[in-house]
Amino acid sequence: MRSAGEFRHPWVVSGQASFSFLSWLTVATILLLWYLVTARGWVSAFVLPSPANLWSEFQVLVVKGYAGKTLAEHILASLFRTFTGLGLGIAIGVPLGLLMGSSRVAYAILGPIFSFLRPIPPIAFIPLMILYFGIGEFSKVALIFLAALYYVVLNSSAGVRTVPQDLVRAGMNLGLSRTKLFAKVVFRAALPHIMTGIKTATAISWAIVVAAELIAAQAGLGFMVMDATTFFRVPNVYIGIIIIGLIGVTLEAITAAIDRKLLHWMGR
Repeated sequence: MRSAGEFRHPWVVSGQASFSFLSWLTVATILLLWYLVTARGWVSAFVLPSPANLWSEFQVLVVKGYAGKTLAEHILASLFRTFTGLGLGIAIGVPLGLLMGSSRVAYAILGPIFSFLRPIPPIAFIPLMILYFGIGEFSKVALIFLAALYYVVLNSSAGVRTVPQDLVRAGMNLGLSRTKLFAKVVFRAALPHIMTGIKTATAISWAIVVAAELIAAQAGLGFMVMDATTFFRVPNVYIGIIIIGLIGVTLEAITAAIDRKLLHWMGR
């Protein structure tokens, strides 16, 4: 016999299975339509290559690479830039956001700066990155760092400022020191907002890497897509886009799994 904590309503389980089935059905339908459209010649192969054509070209890329570098090197170059910029954004953004959320002075000083920068697309800073840092790796990582920093700082700050005062008072009544109160109560209560910022920053960082690799990159998925576009290598463009999308979905799944692990108590 199940305990109350182990009870799972059968409708919830079947509902999750149904949603998963719908997701896979959507993917299968898109692939089938893609195959039919290209097989029957309804769309020019130059506009939309067939799945078989892309698979053949993908095998060539795996064996011969692109522009003198292997496909793995292009993927790793993009991942390195993304995770370096994202990691710095998280490492600096979380403490800065917590400071802004817990200190009115810090929020008054830094709040207007981030409010001004927030609506500006990160790619608008590409000319400045080139002007100040040149066309090396640093400018690309700095652009991704800037994009990640916005979301991490603002969500971390909002998380601290939205902590219920009842929780803070309860911690104070229990005699917690200021340090323990912040670590045990405020930080944990703000953690959902922080994770939201990190998940958003991860997605944005991976998207921005394509723009970052426009800065005279010689490797990376963004470079491969843009170079293939220049020389009308349409299959390579589609392959690059598909790989970018698949890696993006994988990163989203990883961050969602981390979110569930850290916030396992949410919704209970």
